[in-house]
Amino acid sequence: MTVSSEDELAALKRIGRIVADALEAMGRAIEPGMTTRELDGIGRRFLEAAGARSAPETVYGFPGATCISVNEEVAHGIPGERRIAAGDLVNIDVSAERDGYFSDTGASFPVPPVTRATDWLCKDGRRALWTGLRQVGTGRPIAGIGRAVGAFAAKNGYTLVRNLASHGVGRSLHEEPTEIATWPDASERRIMTEGLVLTVEPFLSLGADFAENRDDDPWTLYSRPRARTVQYEHTVVATRNGPLILTMAG
Repeated sequence: MTVSSEDELAALKRIGRIVADALEAMGRAIEPGMTTRELDGIGRRFLEAAGARSAPETVYGFPGATCISVNEEVAHGIPGERRIAAGDLVNIDVSAERDGYFSDTGASFPVPPVTRATDWLCKDGRRALWTGLRQVGTGRPIAGIGRAVGAFAAKNGYTLVRNLASHGVGRSLHEEPTEIATWPDASERRIMTEGLVLTVEPFLSLGADFAENRDDDPWTLYSRPRARTVQYEHTVVATRNGPLILTMAG
C-alpha cells in the first residue's frame, strides 16, 4: 500500500495504535503459570473492544487471535495449554484489521529470571530493529534494511533467521513489496517510494539461521538449529523524513 490521503494515514495510525496497545497489554500480563491461551484471550478481548479483528484468524484461519511463540518456537506459535514458566522467552505477534486497514507488530518478552545471554539478546533484538528502521525513507533502497541489520548481527556475534522476511502491509496483511530481507540480499533492487507501508521485523538469534515446521503442526515455526531467537517488529510508512512508525503504544 502507498498512502495517498490524510484519511488513509489516519486509518493506518488508528489500527497501528490498536495493535501496539494490545501487544503492550499482553506483555504486561505475562506471568509464570499462565497458559498461552489465557494470554491470547487478553489480546483477543483488547482487539474486540477496540473494534478490530485478528488478522491471522480472519485472513488465514489461524487458530488464535495472536501468535505466541515460546523458547524454541520462532514464530506463528498456536495459543494453547502450554504454561509459561520463569526463564522462558515469549514472543507475541499481534496483527489486526479495522475499517479495511491492517497493521502488524511484535516483540519478545523474557520472563525473569533469565540468563545474561537471553537478556542481551532481547536488548540487541530491539537495537537490530532500530538499525533497520533507520534505513527506511523515500527513495532509499530496500536492500539497505538487510545490509544494516546484517552488519549489526555480524558485529555482535548473532545470526539472522533468513526465511522469515518483512513485507508490505496496509490494505491486506501481506502485500507488495513481499519478501523484504532483513539480512544482506545482493539481488534486492527495489526502492522505497513516498508513502510506502511496510514492516521491519528482523529475527535475531543465538545461532539459528532458518525456521521450520514440524510434521504435527502446520503453523508453528521452530529455530534450526535450535537456538533462542527474538523478533521485534514495527509497521512504518516511508517518508522524506525517514520512517513514520505506526505501531507505537500510547
